[in-house]
Amino acid sequence: MLFQEEQKRIDNIKEKLLDKFQKAETELKFKNHFELLVSVVLSAQCTDKRVNIITPKLFQNFPNPQQMSKAKYEEVENLIKSCNLYRNKTKYLINLAKQILENFDGEVPLNAKNLQTLSGVGQKTANVVLIEAKGENLMAVDTHVFRVAHRLGLTDAKTPMATEKDLTNMFKTDLGYLHQAMVLFGRYYCKAKNPKCENCILKNECQI
Repeated sequence: MLFQEEQKRIDNIKEKLLDKFQKAETELKFKNHFELLVSVVLSAQCTDKRVNIITPKLFQNFPNPQQMSKAKYEEVENLIKSCNLYRNKTKYLINLAKQILENFDGEVPLNAKNLQTLSGVGQKTANVVLIEAKGENLMAVDTHVFRVAHRLGLTDAKTPMATEKDLTNMFKTDLGYLHQAMVLFGRYYCKAKNPKCENCILKNECQI
């Protein structure tokens, strides 16, 4: 009986999120898979809004792996310096561009194993790229998803990776849409500071 009640609660959370954010997509702006990958790498510990301010000029100067691979570090640094961890990200972008040319014939690889061989690309970044590029049934856990999942009592996992596993096993389907719905829900409603609890669609499910 307890399992049935919990499953009912999980299904209710899923239904409300998918209904509120129907077929949600990332707020990052990109025109191709390379721009998507670069934007997702830049978005680590940086807001999508900030990334979208940075990328137009970055892509104007370095629109593809060929051009990015030849970039000087100071050139890229100057273009992305308003982004957190910009020095590390500069190295990531130039190196991953070289790797795409050397190992994947200049095309961004669209599978998890190969994506994670690229500089600066871990499982979360790879999952986000695959969700947006191919609509794959994957969950990715950023700070928003992590916060929402814990406030809703969906997991008590201590790490994003463990949280991803719990949410994947729990929801099973529509994971890509749920990932983005939870991102938007955390960004605009279930915020870290001053959450909008009075207008929350899930206030009856909240565990805090």
